[in-house]
Amino acid sequence: MKKHIDINCDLGEGVGNEADILPLVSSCNIACGGHAGDEATMKWVVSLAKKHQVKIGAHPSYPDTANFGRVSKDLSPSELIASVREQIAQLLSICNQDGAKLHHIKAHGALYNDIARGGDLAKVFLEAISPYKAAIFLYVPAESSLVQLAIQQRFKIKREAFVDRNYNTDLSLVSRKKDNALINKPQSVLEHMLRMVIEGRVLTVSGTLKNIAADTYCIHGDTVNALQILMYLSKALPKHNIFLPN
Repeated sequence: MKKHIDINCDLGEGVGNEADILPLVSSCNIACGGHAGDEATMKWVVSLAKKHQVKIGAHPSYPDTANFGRVSKDLSPSELIASVREQIAQLLSICNQDGAKLHHIKAHGALYNDIARGGDLAKVFLEAISPYKAAIFLYVPAESSLVQLAIQQRFKIKREAFVDRNYNTDLSLVSRKKDNALINKPQSVLEHMLRMVIEGRVLTVSGTLKNIAADTYCIHGDTVNALQILMYLSKALPKHNIFLPN
């Protein structure tokens, strides 16, 4: 039986591989100025995504281009809300100008990991994106504390898993500071992904299998061989009756 899945990719982050990657994915998360990206890159990626009928998402971050949004920042609630809303508004404006639709929001980097734990910061982030609650999906880390919090607040969510990243036993992502954070070999990415898609499980770095239920699967656009991985998956997944949405 055929199974259709969503593969998403973080783009507009200065790598310049968007034209090659977008035909191989079904949704994208566009950097909107917090960690990377500017008006020109947003316009470019939106136009390409529209051309290839790829769902468009905003990818807000802590406002920290120096660290590519990968370092936690101690912002006041009002500062974080203002920054997140400004980032999303910039991308939404460009979408509107191009006749494109904003489909989802996905936090980036340290902000993504920090809000995954739930708590006050997650509540602040959900407040920041609350104006979009009715119309736009929120991509949330599968099996995270943020899932139930978002559901309680009536957000439309899609649970996300990472096929190019290793997981700890608690289903947090292995820190990028560690050598085993990334999965770079296409065959290893495929094995990691098939286990998630077919079995609903992930092999953690401790060697234990943990249940994971995902609606969308991420490949990072700034992974060195992201294009090679996606090209490999595009040929390998159909052999397992797994396809992108029609």
